[in-house]
Amino acid sequence: MSYIFSKLFKRFKNKNTPVIEDHIKEKFTPEKLRELEKIIGKPIINKTHFLQALVHRSFLEQNNDFDASNERLEFLGDAILNLIVADYLFNKFPYEEEGFLTKVRAKIVNRNTLGEVGEKLKLSSFILVGRNLSESLVSNSKSIVSDAVEALIGAIYLDSGMEACTKFVNKSLVEPIVKDGEYLVDENYKSQLLEYAQGRKLKVPTYRVVKEDGPQHDRIFTVDVLIDSKTLGIGKGKNKKNAEQNAAKSALKEIRSLNVNSD
Repeated sequence: MSYIFSKLFKRFKNKNTPVIEDHIKEKFTPEKLRELEKIIGKPIINKTHFLQALVHRSFLEQNNDFDASNERLEFLGDAILNLIVADYLFNKFPYEEEGFLTKVRAKIVNRNTLGEVGEKLKLSSFILVGRNLSESLVSNSKSIVSDAVEALIGAIYLDSGMEACTKFVNKSLVEPIVKDGEYLVDENYKSQLLEYAQGRKLKVPTYRVVKEDGPQHDRIFTVDVLIDSKTLGIGKGKNKKNAEQNAAKSALKEIRSLNVNSD
């Protein structure tokens, strides 16, 4: 284990070294490495790539002697991911125009989708974070998990090449979404609600935060949406943006319900 770490990290020089090494060892026991191999679908050749892919920058902040986080691998993985998805869609939909392909790729390659994939793979149990971030907070952070997914793709590429990357991305990400038809769903509910209002010459929808609950690191926002001073929907989310989308979704559901009942 020390041979692997020496390739990635500088030599520790302070009294906290044993604690940090124990933290790493807990995350990368032989059993955990076998779990990771099952996730990526192949044996790991160079463990250093995967260790680096799962080091969040907050882990570096607790000790200045750490040399690298997963951000470089995230950069590499993002580029590879976009190429694999573009290639898949180009061949899967030979008669569709560029606009369609771009929209579907954006649906697949985004933080929410990658975060959900990371959650399904239980990737948060492998991510090394600083002491100020609990594992439960990491598992609820789509940003941290989605970045780790991209870094993991970069690690697979360095360890085994493009073919292994393609198999992992298609199996874990692209094929489930295309098979279920999720790429056809427009989840920009705020945009849909705005189009509805403009089409009927109504006022532009407005959103208000009506409530905030929970501790500072795990806030829940409640937002309502109004058109012509009438509340049409209420939504909740871990940030204002998601809460607004859920409020717009609720409003569209209410509008469609009213339309069905009036027919």
